[in-house]
Amino acid sequence: MPRIFPSLRPTPAPPPESAPNAAVDAAARRARKLLNRRAIVAAVASTVPVPGLDWAVDAALLSRLLPQISAEFGLTPEQLDALDPHKREQVQKAVAMVGSVLIGKFITRDLALKAVRTAGMRMTTKQLSKYVPLAGQAVSAALGYATLRFLGEQHIRDCIAVAEAAQLRLPPPTL
Repeated sequence: MPRIFPSLRPTPAPPPESAPNAAVDAAARRARKLLNRRAIVAAVASTVPVPGLDWAVDAALLSRLLPQISAEFGLTPEQLDALDPHKREQVQKAVAMVGSVLIGKFITRDLALKAVRTAGMRMTTKQLSKYVPLAGQAVSAALGYATLRFLGEQHIRDCIAVAEAAQLRLPPPTL
């Protein structure tokens, strides 16, 4: 029997990606791309030294962004209502397990503002820093970007966990 050197041994092929995981990964990529664009808008709005403007912009962005992220994973209220009762129950159990209060809900500006307030210390620092010329506006923009990214990324992770736990069949990508 010929001796095979360790460096010459054939490496096993990675297991093929299953279709549900591939769909979840694709939805996550689309959602993160959308999140990145909105976070840049939040960063720009954070540089304007008008009290409360960034809070209003963040709430408005989140109130539109979170439903779009949920839609990528088939987790909007309309999409959940279209599921058969057994599958809807699975999703509700998965949402409860994840602990998300935003999945499957109508996102209002008030609800989005509450989500923004969960990142309160960053927001307070952002409000104060924007009044320091140039450097303060840069810090404020960075914090605005980071805050929206944090909240959006958390929602994406919750959607992924729910979609995988409930074994949802994801909707086709929206163009």
